[in-house]
Amino acid sequence: MKLAKLSLAAIVVAGLASSSFAADTLADAFKNGTVNGELKAYYFTRDNGNDDSDIFTTGVMLGYKTASFYGFTLGLTAQGSSSPFADDDAKGENGNTASFVSDMYGSGAVLSEAYIAYNIGKTTAMVGRMFLDTPLVSGSGSRVIKEAFEGAAIINTDLPNTTLIAGYVQKFQSRTNRDGDVGEFTKTFSTNSSVNAELDNGGYTFAVINKSITGLTLTGAYAYADVYAAAGAVDGGVNIGYIEALYEGKVGEIGYTLGAQDYYNSFEDSTTADDSINLYAFKAGLSFKGINGTVAYSQVSDDAVAGDALISGLGNGADLLYTDPIIAMNGYNRDTKSYLIDLNYDITEAANIGVRYVLADGYLGATSNPKTVTSDKYEASSSAVYGSYKFAGALKGFSLGAQYEKQDKDVDGDDLWVKANYKF
Repeated sequence: MKLAKLSLAAIVVAGLASSSFAADTLADAFKNGTVNGELKAYYFTRDNGNDDSDIFTTGVMLGYKTASFYGFTLGLTAQGSSSPFADDDAKGENGNTASFVSDMYGSGAVLSEAYIAYNIGKTTAMVGRMFLDTPLVSGSGSRVIKEAFEGAAIINTDLPNTTLIAGYVQKFQSRTNRDGDVGEFTKTFSTNSSVNAELDNGGYTFAVINKSITGLTLTGAYAYADVYAAAGAVDGGVNIGYIEALYEGKVGEIGYTLGAQDYYNSFEDSTTADDSINLYAFKAGLSFKGINGTVAYSQVSDDAVAGDALISGLGNGADLLYTDPIIAMNGYNRDTKSYLIDLNYDITEAANIGVRYVLADGYLGATSNPKTVTSDKYEASSSAVYGSYKFAGALKGFSLGAQYEKQDKDVDGDDLWVKANYKF
């Protein structure tokens, strides 16, 4: 769940800084390598008020990592997908709406990871193709095919309670190529806005995460990338900034969370009315014996930038907004206020169910499937139920999840996601 993504950089450190057993020879490094994988079967339906479609997609991910050889490791991960059951609306064939052509309908295989990593002390460096999960450069794994990057990254933890991250990316692998095949590595990067990043000169990111004060996580991140928009609205760079303060505490059996975040964009060579935009958000949460509740609020400044929305980062995984719904709406549009209420219950350590309501009031921008409106202002609500279960024993590694979301007011439609995963 997006609401639970508290420190993406910590995930990076856990994934990259952990080293395999050291090998004395190069042959032993390959012999003592580790293999992991995942099988996926996802069924999605979508009704936008005008068209409805459904798709069933299967996928496989297979990864291999050598043992450490004088601090060096090699990592390889391949992904593949197929959609044996997809209607014309899902595929965009015969003049129908291409509902899933950008994220689910794409058959084939791709080598998403092919990197060399070097670990010395508390520093890990990687170069090649890789999965990245940092605050402003992050690949989404919410669909069958996970997004990946080509570039380099360095993670250091020498400073007490502090993680430093630096990264350079030059290509991006999307979920699909929008033409019926699996995603390829190209210089065009997906963002949450209608503005895309065309990285002729690459993109850069830096992040600092500090946990010196017990319970408090401070995050600061910066990214820069070349971008372009239709009609030449912008043809330069965008500076993306992000800061967050998140505090988690406990009083007796009651846990609580307080968070504040701020995004900032500054566009270069923009021909639109404004060249900068800002977003701030707050959240508060309580938990007691498996019952978890969260309320959140966000507001985007009224600045007519290219795409009429703030860019939250490179890759669809760069999405940390506190007021995000489960599936559909976008709270990054300019002059938009969003409100969230989420309540979920951990039935057991393996089972969770929840409900979420989000109300957004703001600028229509690139919001999909609107009803007939008389101005650029709109209201959209999102009501969702969700649940997940992780099996144990003989089925350890197998999990099921389902999410249903209804969009209402000036935006109409509903989505259903059912996911089955087996990790080994």
